[in-house]
Amino acid sequence: MSPFLLTRTLPEDATDAALRSDVLHGLTRTPKELPPKWFYDARGSELFEEITRLPEYYPSRAEREILAARATEIAAASGARTLVELGSGSSEKTRYLLDALPGLDSYVPVDVSESALTGAAQALLAERPALNVHALIADFTRGLALPGTPGPRLVAFLGGTIGNLLPAERAVFLRSVRSLLAPGDSLLLGTDLVKDEGVLVQAYDDAAGVTAEFNKNVLAVIARELGADVDPADFDHVARWDSENEWIEMRLRARSALTVKIPELDLVVPFEAGEELRTEVSAKFRQEGVRKELADAGMELTHWWTDEEGRFALSLATSGDTVSRRPMPR
Repeated sequence: MSPFLLTRTLPEDATDAALRSDVLHGLTRTPKELPPKWFYDARGSELFEEITRLPEYYPSRAEREILAARATEIAAASGARTLVELGSGSSEKTRYLLDALPGLDSYVPVDVSESALTGAAQALLAERPALNVHALIADFTRGLALPGTPGPRLVAFLGGTIGNLLPAERAVFLRSVRSLLAPGDSLLLGTDLVKDEGVLVQAYDDAAGVTAEFNKNVLAVIARELGADVDPADFDHVARWDSENEWIEMRLRARSALTVKIPELDLVVPFEAGEELRTEVSAKFRQEGVRKELADAGMELTHWWTDEEGRFALSLATSGDTVSRRPMPR
């Protein structure tokens, strides 16, 4: 195997087609909504990196704390020779796992961004020339076929990104992950945990206004890519806690009645004063809820690790019919 392979499973125009479809359907429904993946153009990615360094935004620090403290345990429990990372991005946090897996043969990063995959692979291979990297340009929410690499495999889905999926979407996603797991393979899942409402809201509505700019960046993406005559200054950033569903919602609220024209879609979108556009759901979890969702997808929770303050969790799961019956470490 070559040290670096890149496989495209998405058509060249897949991103443009998906954006058009999401904007058309999202802005013509009631209530209006857009999926959070459209935050992340180059500027949005820079803003998110800035968010992860804010004092209010704990998830990245908490997850990194767990990885630094528990990577050796994760490696021992999984015994992985192949690490598959869904939504790999820069692969920054992955280094904790790569360093801890002594028998690792292959790394399979999966992302929709070719530039992110190539940049991360080049950096990793400079550090680890013996590592085989087979990158996939793919949308992991729409099914995935993995390359033939040595097992056992550890499929990692970090960052709490699973919280951006609605419950029905999570169920479909987890079943698709279960279908990838052969006997001995496992899933490492990052989940942000339910906690004090004030802490949660501040994490998505920081005092410096970085998250507000990040939220409004989706409007800049639509303006640039689809010619929309929308001004982010016409909208306010809103973050609220939904205690019934136990998730944070980010929204954009129209400051006054306005109309957004999108020439590329031949679409005119009216907003009433105070009308809100939902741009993100970020679900928070409890251990028993994670266990149940995994079980419903045919997997069994075997390990559960949190940071010292119990803010974030990494869990390890395997297919229910291949799991060892040892007591679950806490």
